[in-house]
Amino acid sequence: MRFTIDDGGSAPIEVFFPYDSVYPEQVAYMREMKRALDARGHGAVEMPTGTGKTITVLSMCVSYQLAHPEVGKIIYCTRTVPEMEKVLEEMKALQAYIEKELGAETARMLSLGLSSRKNMCVNPAVADEGSRESVDGRCRRLTASWVRERRLERQARDAGRTVAAEDGEGDNEGGVSCCDWFEEFETAGEKAVLPPGVYTLHDLRQFGRAKKWCPYFLARNMISFANVIVYNYQYMLDPKVASLVSSALEKECVVVFDEAHNIDNVCIEALSVNLRQQTLENAGRSITSLNARIDKAKQTDERRLRQEYERLVNGLAQQGVLARGGGEDMLMNPVIPDDILREAVPGNIRRAEHFVAVLKRFVEYLKFRLQSTQVEQETPTAFLQHCAANAGIDGKTLKFCYDRLTSLLKTLEVVDMDEYNALSLVANFAALVGTYSKGFALILEPYDERYPNIPDPVLQLACLDASLAIKPVFERFQSVFITSGTLSPIDLYPKLLGFNPVCAKSLEMTLTRECLCPMVITRGADQQAVSTKFDVRDDPNVIQNYGRILVGLAQTVPDGIVAFFVSYSYMENIVSKWHETGILREIMQHKLVFIETTDVVETSLALDNYRRACNCGRGAIFLSVARGKVAEGIDFDRHYGRAVVMYGVPYQYTLSRILRARLEYLRETFQIKESDFLAFDAVRQAAQCVGRVIRSKKDYGLMVFADKRYNSQDKRGKLPGWITSHLHEEVLNLSTDMAMQVARTFMRSMSQPFSHDDSKKSLFDQEMLNRLAAEGGYREALPAQARKLAPEIMMHI
Repeated sequence: MRFTIDDGGSAPIEVFFPYDSVYPEQVAYMREMKRALDARGHGAVEMPTGTGKTITVLSMCVSYQLAHPEVGKIIYCTRTVPEMEKVLEEMKALQAYIEKELGAETARMLSLGLSSRKNMCVNPAVADEGSRESVDGRCRRLTASWVRERRLERQARDAGRTVAAEDGEGDNEGGVSCCDWFEEFETAGEKAVLPPGVYTLHDLRQFGRAKKWCPYFLARNMISFANVIVYNYQYMLDPKVASLVSSALEKECVVVFDEAHNIDNVCIEALSVNLRQQTLENAGRSITSLNARIDKAKQTDERRLRQEYERLVNGLAQQGVLARGGGEDMLMNPVIPDDILREAVPGNIRRAEHFVAVLKRFVEYLKFRLQSTQVEQETPTAFLQHCAANAGIDGKTLKFCYDRLTSLLKTLEVVDMDEYNALSLVANFAALVGTYSKGFALILEPYDERYPNIPDPVLQLACLDASLAIKPVFERFQSVFITSGTLSPIDLYPKLLGFNPVCAKSLEMTLTRECLCPMVITRGADQQAVSTKFDVRDDPNVIQNYGRILVGLAQTVPDGIVAFFVSYSYMENIVSKWHETGILREIMQHKLVFIETTDVVETSLALDNYRRACNCGRGAIFLSVARGKVAEGIDFDRHYGRAVVMYGVPYQYTLSRILRARLEYLRETFQIKESDFLAFDAVRQAAQCVGRVIRSKKDYGLMVFADKRYNSQDKRGKLPGWITSHLHEEVLNLSTDMAMQVARTFMRSMSQPFSHDDSKKSLFDQEMLNRLAAEGGYREALPAQARKLAPEIMMHI
């Protein structure tokens, strides 16, 4: 359908939407996006799960791009490969509709996904390596420019002559002298392009096999020509990856971070580094190897080493790594005179051997620091002062260590990067601590938290300020949106990420029937309060009552049930006690039980068997953990999830020194109280868990919050509005037996015949949209208006 979005401000936009009807909240979302796009500003929008967020964003952005050709690419960032594939499938439907409406020539667009070599490689000799690191290493050994040059030289000479010794890295490893797909791609040159269309990773691999072109390098090459690019968060947020992939993107791009409820944690992880004793030992061996390579290079081609510094300076200028003001200004002016560039990189690391000597001193200094038997915490400034006094290395030198090492490894024609991973980690640590003076803490912990008597020293450079990683994105691109089904309270995200949104909105969910039923269980049938608070969580009565909740649900709810616990250790303890008391056996009389573990393969197998049990009508229960893999990336739609139980409030481990440092930083910098942030973080994780059960408006399910603390407004008020709007008085402060009665009533109601035509009560068709537009209805809050107009909508459908 085609309809017009008019927010009452600038010129209306005609939206191309590939379905016959649209939800009111989708229209409301588009209005918010249009307002931000018109203002060339940023936005944060919370949209209920199962209401078509992905196609809403794509339809609005692509339609805006068609109406305003000056708008750049759409960069859609996801967390996982399956999410990326879903986005591209939606994009296929949208592009097919636009081509149908406007013609193929007018709607010529290119949309593609980009992932690692591991997910895109079509060379069996490389793809079968196993791990991502192994695939990357093998690919470099076959495609590095100097390896290919030497291979061509060898072929030009006597074909039977052995030149393995000259190849240094052994490019003939495993009997494969080259990658045919990469060679064909290089040979094709400018002809190696993708025709307009939408390409998932599977499509790219198929196209690559058909053309004998490497899909990974083809996709990288096509970024500058694409209209829509879908890739992982790290391609935008991790400075090391972004400088390789995203550096050429134009300012006019529109960036969308989907499922962004944990984006602050992703930003922090991108700028945090942990160093252990084993890492430093490996780094020391890498330095020895590096010195040997430098000595060999001096004997064979000293000219390359002399030219290397020039290439480093030029590369830094092109990437914008050299700041006018230094310090934390990571967005630089690339037009800087050569004399200033030369002045910027310290003289003591210009020569390769001098730089390696600095790295060696720094590694020895870090080893010395790890010998401490006391917990230490300090700022980057204090660390640099101590390092300068004891190792003679200043912050300016450390700041360029990572780029200097990367340049040197390229000059020495190193392709087996695995050997230098530990040294690269040390260099990254050095660059971060030399760049940032605020927003970081260095924490030395001499013992393992789990085993306090076993020495396991770790030096942690912990990023405390999420805005440091995402600030370049907000400053560089025209419009950036963060969106998810769980962004409440939404006003906290602009503080955490350091940006001023043009729009910040939490949208409601319009429903034809009450298909989701959240409830709060505060006590068992014995009136004993249930909670995972530290002082009562191991109480036998609490454990027993938690078990009775699952027994009751297993008896009442058909098909699948998912239960989330606050941690792996607590889940193991609960299940063990249930086994001892016979509760587990009672549960299994009604449904099979599967458990998430820390092993990815085991969890995947358990999930597969859980789905099989649900498919065959047996029904099953899946025991999982908040903040785990299942809580973040797995949907339990339809019969796979008719009820979800959140046992307790999933607070972070509050004794973590890194968490304590971050809480202190948030309090001093943003005036965010520790209790407020901890509650916000815990409740958003709980909301993410229970949100797994509702994946569309035709779906239905129970959401059980099993902890007395959810009855307080402090916790309940931080849940998304589309959940709290259904938390009526009659489903609060329930005992186990009362909750089972509510569950039985809800399940009986949902089992009544339901015509999918009834779902149109919460949908707008073309006629209704035209009417609303004529009456100026878009200037109202559309979800509320939809509820008011529901009978009239039925008359027009």
